Amino acid sequence: MRLFNFFIKKKLLLLNILLTLYIATNMIGGERGLISYYEKEKKQNNLIEKEKLLTLKINEFEKKNKLLSTNLNFDYVDMIYREKLKFGKKDEIIIKLK
Repeated sequence: MRLFNFFIKKKLLLLNILLTLYIATNMIGGERGLISYYEKEKKQNNLIEKEKLLTLKINEFEKKNKLLSTNLNFDYVDMIYREKLKFGKKDEIIIKLK
């Protein structure tokens, strides 16, 4: 009862305590709080890694496409049709390693 009367007399103190608790909980667990910040940072790092991987794949495809464009690289074409079509000459032996 004494504590209740104390807070009734000191309304400003009670208001400050409640506001401090509200701000502290939102700083830690709110939508823009500390936990959310670390989750978003982790997502961003994952997306950056995906972007690097996709960039490498795009560069690889562009390189292969360049080999098959107007200036044909016959060694690359030979390697592709042997690999995909399992094609070989009469005197060759084809050994699949994978």
